[in-house]
Amino acid sequence: MSRPSLIMGNWKMSLSQVAAMELARELVRDLADAESANDAVRVVLCPSPVHIAPVATIIAGSALELGAQDCTPHPPGAFTGGTSTGQLGELGVSWVLVGHSERRAVFGEDDALLAQKFAAVLAAGLRPVLCVGETLAEREAGQTAARISSQIDSVLPEAAAAEFAVAYEPVWAIGTGVNARLEDVVEVHALIRERLDARGAAGLGERTPILYGGSVNETNAAEYFGQDEVDGALVGGASLDAVRFGAICSEAV
Repeated sequence: MSRPSLIMGNWKMSLSQVAAMELARELVRDLADAESANDAVRVVLCPSPVHIAPVATIIAGSALELGAQDCTPHPPGAFTGGTSTGQLGELGVSWVLVGHSERRAVFGEDDALLAQKFAAVLAAGLRPVLCVGETLAEREAGQTAARISSQIDSVLPEAAAAEFAVAYEPVWAIGTGVNARLEDVVEVHALIRERLDARGAAGLGERTPILYGGSVNETNAAEYFGQDEVDGALVGGASLDAVRFGAICSEAV
């Protein structure tokens, strides 16, 4: 696989500032040897927005990279509560999640808004991570390909010549008790890659990292990472524990 592995820890709104800083310190210490031994693996931490600055200070000088969980598509101005891509860049953020399933479901963000966010991230010189996925109802109705294709199409052609990643979140298998089979994951990742090639610049699908974001943990990571179509993971709960997250990172090749 010519694409580098990308492991992202999404801390969501789970930690206090003290806990976030301690987790960052543990990861800097625990992952130092693994990072120096494997330059093909990139590890990105996505703390809560109010914790980005202190975490940035802790990981400065290490190989760990900094990500944001969201952004506003607007330029600096009268947008109360928003955080612009420029502000994120000033803090050292290099990756930004766009369209996480919780942003879509809980906050009602649609493809049109997310396309604006995606473009804003690129314009700021940062790398967006487009999160895509289908619900159980969409999957049972045979709409997986159509839904994911529309989510990808919404950010093109802005993405055609850009550096970005895609994360597949099978919404139907997250917290539902229904497990995504390995063949399901590989099939959708291949679909994403084919769609990028069909609608983007030549070779876009081949060079774009596609991550799996369906409850990846230290037990199943090796199985997912062993698939050519899987370039890494967007990790939720398991990223809140330094030992568990470190074990996941060690499985990436």
